[in-house]
Amino acid sequence: MSTDLTAPPVPAARTPVEGRAGTDAAAAVADASDRGARIVVVGIALTWHAVIALPAVLTAYADLAAPVPVLGGWLLVAALGVAAGVRLLRGTPLPPWPLAGALLAVDVAVFAAAGERQLFTAANWVWGTLGWFFVVLLWGRRLTGLVVLLAAHSATAVAAVFGYGATSAADLARCAMYVYGTFSLPVAVFAGGAAIAALARERAATAAAAYALVAEREAAERGRRERRDRLALAGAAAGAVLAELADGRADPVDPDVQRRCVLAAARLRRLIAESDDVPDPLLHELRAAADLAERNGLPIDLVTIGTPPPLPVETRRRLADPLTATLAGARDWARLTVVAGPDEVVVSLVAPDSGGCPPAGGAAAVDGGDGGVEYLDERDGEIRWTQTRWRR
Repeated sequence: MSTDLTAPPVPAARTPVEGRAGTDAAAAVADASDRGARIVVVGIALTWHAVIALPAVLTAYADLAAPVPVLGGWLLVAALGVAAGVRLLRGTPLPPWPLAGALLAVDVAVFAAAGERQLFTAANWVWGTLGWFFVVLLWGRRLTGLVVLLAAHSATAVAAVFGYGATSAADLARCAMYVYGTFSLPVAVFAGGAAIAALARERAATAAAAYALVAEREAAERGRRERRDRLALAGAAAGAVLAELADGRADPVDPDVQRRCVLAAARLRRLIAESDDVPDPLLHELRAAADLAERNGLPIDLVTIGTPPPLPVETRRRLADPLTATLAGARDWARLTVVAGPDEVVVSLVAPDSGGCPPAGGAAAVDGGDGGVEYLDERDGEIRWTQTRWRR
């Protein structure tokens, strides 16, 4: 048990909620980065399909071996691509493999319908377009699946080249260039997008951890300064009473002097209790005040219902200080009650009314501002009821 009044409370281990907050922040940054890449991929696929493939098909329509399957395949892929792209941008991608099977079927049909004369032209649009739709379908999944689909697409193209007898050196070189371009570019974009998202997640997690460490250090330093200031105030109050007693300017029998002594002792004891490493700091601090009251001859009941959630030191002070001050002036008996839940803590003190001016209207309610603590004090001439309440 620590008794250093100027030392801040021992920092608690990071809670699962705080860990999840850092993880969620990193995931949000990664998702933002990934969303940008998704927009780019969907834009490439649909723009290439509409701006390059469609005009080429319409221009060479009469020269195609079977123009209807070529144009029909274009329309089918456009519809599937728009549906898959919209769902991908919304974060609810469509099941990829049934659609991938449909795209491979269109791939075979278009190569067969384009004819030998349009084999290496833009009218045979599946050469350059289909790979980007594979990327849209498989975005966020393993790279292996994309490689398999692109390999099947390349195998279809090579089979068409040999099926049409385009085996000259120029045709084979052209085929190799087409296969390399339509394979390497989608793979590079797919892998690059995944790598950028992973890097963004890692950097965001590192930054969140660093900022959390800085915040904890600043909070600990602020807590140390606040405790030092409070210790100076409590020590000054206790020193003033002791000095008056030593000089004979205060009478130990005077109830007001006794109350000042009890209040100063309660504050010092609560400062000591704040630095104790205990499971329930608020209850520990209230028990310390109750123990001091009992030692001064005040019968007191302490009733606790529920377990308080972890609370900052400043919030605990706002909850305990008004009751500690009231308890210092209590006479005959007192009952201290703590009712706690995950989102609310209520601390109440009931004691005989020791007199003095009651608040206007018999009650006073003050919002604690920072910390969200409310204070309520009611008197009816016989009983005084003091309550502090914290809500999340």
